[in-house]
Formats: sequence, structure tokens, C-alpha cells
Amino acid sequence: MMSLPSALSPLQGAVFRGLWLAWLAANLTMWMNDVAAAWLMTTLTTSPVMVALVQTASTLPVFLLGLPSGALADILDRRRYFAATQLWVAVNALLLAGLSLAGQLTAPLLLLLTFSNGIGLALRWPVFAAIVPQVVDRATLPQALALNGIAMNLSRVIGPVLAGVLITTVSPAAVFVLNALLAGVAFALVLRWAGEPPRTSALPGERFVGAMRAGLNYAWQSPRLRVVLLRIFLFFLQTTALISLLPLVAQQLHGGGPATFTVMLSCVGAGAVVAALYFPRWRARWNRDAFVRTGTLVHAALSVLIVAVPQIWLALPAMVLIGMAWISVANSLVIAAQQALPDWIRARGMSIYQMALMGGAAAGSLVWGQMAGWTSVRWAVIAAAVFGVVVVLATRRLSLEVRDEIDFSPVPVGTLAPPAIAIAPHEGPVMVTISYQIDPARATEFAQVMQRTRRARLRQGALSWGLFRDVSAPGRYVEYFVDENWVEHQRRLERFSAFDAKLRESRLAFHIGPEPPQTRRYVADGPPPEMPA
Repeated sequence: MMSLPSALSPLQGAVFRGLWLAWLAANLTMWMNDVAAAWLMTTLTTSPVMVALVQTASTLPVFLLGLPSGALADILDRRRYFAATQLWVAVNALLLAGLSLAGQLTAPLLLLLTFSNGIGLALRWPVFAAIVPQVVDRATLPQALALNGIAMNLSRVIGPVLAGVLITTVSPAAVFVLNALLAGVAFALVLRWAGEPPRTSALPGERFVGAMRAGLNYAWQSPRLRVVLLRIFLFFLQTTALISLLPLVAQQLHGGGPATFTVMLSCVGAGAVVAALYFPRWRARWNRDAFVRTGTLVHAALSVLIVAVPQIWLALPAMVLIGMAWISVANSLVIAAQQALPDWIRARGMSIYQMALMGGAAAGSLVWGQMAGWTSVRWAVIAAAVFGVVVVLATRRLSLEVRDEIDFSPVPVGTLAPPAIAIAPHEGPVMVTISYQIDPARATEFAQVMQRTRRARLRQGALSWGLFRDVSAPGRYVEYFVDENWVEHQRRLERFSAFDAKLRESRLAFHIGPEPPQTRRYVADGPPPEMPA
């Protein structure tokens, strides 16, 4: 097979290539469905509210089902789950096509089926984000994620154009039929994948609600992921101004026409595709912080240029550069998010990332839309650009780079004494105590390591954590943490990674006792049985 440029090298792997094609097909169905549903709604009702609700129905499931879908993707078999999302979209498209051809599609029913289609799309994103790091190695992960961005932007360019041609020459039902076919192709491509390696754990699967709680807890206790979530929220809060107001910006361009809005969107997609091809070369020269900082400032400057000098000949190349800046920032942040997550919680973490992204976009549409109403479109876009500059200055110390990448590969936790009593799987809570004897002169250094330990324990699923000093023995400390039950305690031990082993070595380096730190495990004693009267 002829070698591909480094930006396309992940496509040489048959597994990733098949999944990437499935992802491209899935994104095409999304853009085509949005265009067809929006146009069809205008033929079913004259209510502007119902027309506007089409977009709401399409995106609302991401907010409602973001974390639950991530939890399911971490609990269930990811191959079958991903395939099921495509089957859902295919069946939904067939319902839309059948009702449209039969003339039975009403405005409320179209809204309901659009929401149903959005459910399928909301369910598929976290699972695909979790699958990608499993099918490519760490060295090619940035290129693989960039290719995912290319798929999304190609579909953004091709999908609306293809849907428009079918609506004009055939009917909206033709769009839904094609969507069903594309979803079916994606379904078949996913099933061709052999699936992730079988999980070796003998423990029962996580409970749904507990899995969601663990996802939120992990995000809160991970400083790296918190930085990424903040940066993606603020970036989309800024950049949504231009995209959400683009129809009005296009109207005000000198030399523009009815197709200007679509052409400008296509320029954004084209710029994103071109930039992604150059990422390997650029990343050899600049780190992620430089990508985010430069991309944010370039986006801000070009947004101001477009509204300050409203000429079509200037706006179109500026939109290409904006697309390049946009994907440079978005790709850098998604790489940072992926590398901050171990596999056992990856889908939940990426679903929270997607919720932060969509939250920033939704808030940006509201804020800058209101400002445009109070002032003008030009001043709203300029205000968003100024906000972007302020964000760059305010977050300059929040780095996406780390000295050493965290190694989340699983390692044995070590030997623990087996319990001397019978313990039911869901008996608990379980409390673990570890006693340390340190040099009192190193108490400050020890406290710093223990704070890192606290975050690590809580990220792994512990409900609470504490560190106590012995008032009768200087330098003696007792660490405790609590797991929900015996199964969750065993699950936390299975999540022990090379990073945790390194952190354990840092703790043990402070211990000066003649014996290793003593570890004890306790199970909560239930209420005694009632005695007969």
C-alpha cells in the first residue's frame, strides 16, 4: 500500500479507516437531516417558533443525554453500543421518509422525530471518542483526532449541499432515504470491527447512576481536565458570535448574494481541512498552548476584519483562515482532554467535554445575539473578539502542557491480605486506613504529595478522603478513604495505574518506620437483627 502523508497515516490501519468512514457517514446524516427538517418544517407551518425549534430539538439531546450516554459507553460493549446508535438513526430516518412520502408528517411529529434523531447523535459521540484511542497508538493519536475533525468539516461542506440538491430535484423524503442508507453503511462498518479487547475483570458492571457520579467526580478532581473544560467553554463562548450571526453578517457584505452564507460556511470547513493536513508539521514547532493562544487571537482579529471591512472578496479568504484557526484550537483541546483520561472513564470524560463545548456555544449564541439586538451585529462580533483577547490574557497561566504525560496503563496494585471474614459484594461502605511515620521536618513536602494522593483516590471513585496527625506521636499520620461498597473497592484496585504506582513510591519515600506503612480495611457493620419481644 502506498504510504500516505503523515497527517493521513492513521488511515493506513484498516480498523481506524473503517471506523473513520463510519464517522464520516454519521456526520453526513446529521447535517443532511438538519437541512431537510428545517426546510420541511417551513412547508408544514408558518410559525417561526416551530421552525426555530427544529435546531433546538436537534441539539437538546446533547445536553440532556451527554453524561448518561458517556456512562453507557463505559459500561456496555462499545462496538455493539456504537452500532446500535447507527441503527437508531437509520430507523428514525426510515420513519421520516415513510411519513413524508405518505403525507402524514405533521409539524409536531417532525419535531418529535428530529428530537429522536438527536438522541442517536448524542449517544454516538462519546462512544466514538472513547474508541479512537483504542485503535491507534499514542504517537498517532493527534493525527487521528485531526482526521476526525476533517470528517466533521467535510460533512459540514458536503451534507447541506447534497441535501439542498435532493430537496430541489426530488423531495425531502429523498434526503431521509439517503440518511437511512448512510446510517446502514455506518452500522455495517462498525460491525466489521472486531471490537475492543475482552475485559478481564470478574466484577459486575458499574451501576448507571454510580457511573455518572464517578464521571463528574473524575472531572472535578482532575486539574488537567478542568483546565481543558474551561478553555473549550470560553473558546466556544467567543467564537459562536461569528457563526451564530453569520447569516446577518453575510447579508451586510458588499458584493454578496443569496448563497453567500453557505459559501462562507464552506470556506470555514475548507480551511479546517487544509489546516488539519499541516498539523504534524506545525506540532513539531509549536506546543498546544501556542496553538490555542494563536488560534484564538487569529480568530478574533479576522472576525473584526470581516465586520469592519464588509467586502465579499475579503470575507471569503478570511473565513478560510478562521476555519484553520478554529480547528487548531479545537484539535489541541480535544487532544489534551483525551490524554487526561484513562480508558475506564474515557467516554464519560469526553461526554463532559462535549457538554462544556455545547454549553459555551449555547451561551455564546444567547449573549452575542442579545448584544446584537441592543447594539448591532458589527459591535457584537467586535465585543466577542475583545472577549477572546481578554480570555487569552486571563488564562495565560493555565497551561495544557505537562512535564511528563500521565501513564494510565494498568499495573498490579500489589499484595493485599485477603479478608478474614465473608463479605457480600454490595456490603459497605468500605474504609481503608494507611499509617505513615515520617520525619516531622518534611511535613510540608509530605502534605503536598498527599494532596496529589487525595485527588488520585477521589478520581478512582473514593467517596471521601482525609489525613490525620497523631497528637501523641510526632510525624505519625493516618490516611483514610472510603469506597461505596466492597465491589467498588475492588473496582478501584483494578483501576490502579502506572501513575498511581509512581505516586505511591513518592509517598513511601517519606516513610521512615521499621515496617512498611500498615494498611487496614474496614466494612461498615449493619444494624443488628431485631430481637423477638
